Amino acid sequence: MVQVRVAGVALDASGQHVLLLKPVDQMPGDGFVLPIWIGQLEATSILVAVENADVPRPLAHDLMRAMLVALDAVATRVEVTRVEDGTFYAEVTLSTALGDRVVDARPSDAIALASRVGAAMWVADEVMAEAGVPDVLTDTDAAERLDEFKKFLDDVEPEDFDG
Repeated sequence: MVQVRVAGVALDASGQHVLLLKPVDQMPGDGFVLPIWIGQLEATSILVAVENADVPRPLAHDLMRAMLVALDAVATRVEVTRVEDGTFYAEVTLSTALGDRVVDARPSDAIALASRVGAAMWVADEVMAEAGVPDVLTDTDAAERLDEFKKFLDDVEPEDFDG
């Protein structure tokens, strides 16, 4: 397993959101990044958590965090465990009064939760080897994406999260 961090959320050429996971010991532009295509709502939730942005109402992953607190449980670790036919799979490890429990999750949900609670994020070596791509992100790209996200937060309305 390799420990990762959220390097960003980008849009691909077709306008789809891509979560970028980067090994914690690699600098931007070096090594590899793991791209995982996710939905718009999941992308927003991850960016809200990573940027510690305020939202008018709790998002689904904020609810997950609140439920863990209410149950005196802690999400200690998330892992992207495998990729099959282009679909990524993840697990969330919860520390509970009954012992550790591992729960199946979509990677986007696992990362959104981990970003809120400070849980360590990991990717299986096999997944990084199979699906990782060379990192070509520059500091300028990252700054532009951050500016785009801040503009999005300024323009977003609570109704945009109705589901």
